[in-house]
Amino acid sequence: MSRTKVAVIGSGNIGTDLMIKVLRGAPHLEMGAMVGIDPASDGLARAARLGVRTTHEGVDGLIAMPDFNEIRIVFDATSAKAHEANAGKLAPLGKRLIDLTPAAVGPYVVPAVNLDQHLHAANVNMVTCGGQATIPIVAAISRVVPVEYAEIVASIASKSAGPGTRANIDEFTETTSSAIERVGGARRGKAVIILNPAEPPLMMRDTVFCLIAAPDPATHEEIRRSVGEMVSDVAAYVPGYRLKQQVQITAIPADQPVATLLTEGAPRPTHQVSVFLEVEGAAHYLPAYAGNLDIMTSAAIQVAERIAAGKANQ
Repeated sequence: MSRTKVAVIGSGNIGTDLMIKVLRGAPHLEMGAMVGIDPASDGLARAARLGVRTTHEGVDGLIAMPDFNEIRIVFDATSAKAHEANAGKLAPLGKRLIDLTPAAVGPYVVPAVNLDQHLHAANVNMVTCGGQATIPIVAAISRVVPVEYAEIVASIASKSAGPGTRANIDEFTETTSSAIERVGGARRGKAVIILNPAEPPLMMRDTVFCLIAAPDPATHEEIRRSVGEMVSDVAAYVPGYRLKQQVQITAIPADQPVATLLTEGAPRPTHQVSVFLEVEGAAHYLPAYAGNLDIMTSAAIQVAERIAAGKANQ
């Protein structure tokens, strides 16, 4: 079976983990190049040891490679600003781009929710680690009942947050909040990220709060079923993704102020849905506590695999 050659731009934590996932046996993918800007980076050194072609001259070095035309898919694991420049150079050359930064040049993609809609997009955006973990839950609830407000809190180990993550905190909150609405289906969304310095480092934890107008107990059971099904769908490509405890649905007291959280004209919600998640990493590059890294790279690989599988069947 022929495989699709891919390149990874960004030789940091996310880029290196992507490379290792491809090399470990992604059925339809083949590593074509690892691209960085720091010749002393561990990612480039590791790639060279594993027999992967490398360049420390960024996207220009990639384009200059003799077999550049053979590369069909490019993962970008740099930063939001860098991706805009990289996309400007690569898109005209016919490369499919999978963006793991919060740049959001292309449509947001969360594989368990909307991958089928964007399989032919030239540039897809993987939102953020918090978005990949929590947006499926918002979508699972919103396919049962309208979500008037959704708030997510992503807590990750400080040691698993590289310089790219730290440099993009503002973009993280903006991109994730937007995707909660556009992909998750909430009428209004908010995102918070916490870098937890605890020692030993803790696994990624995510909390989803959704406000709904659904007093019917039968609807509550349907929500729980929908969330359970979605967790299984995500766990199919992120094995360490799981519910930390049962879905909680609680009544909102009549005197609790919630109007400032809602869009104008929205009905007053009657219940709050609380979902608590944990994401354990596969430990391909960083330790298992780095679930935030693993969910991003696993989701990106899922997108690339589907794109490549489609080409193989053409």
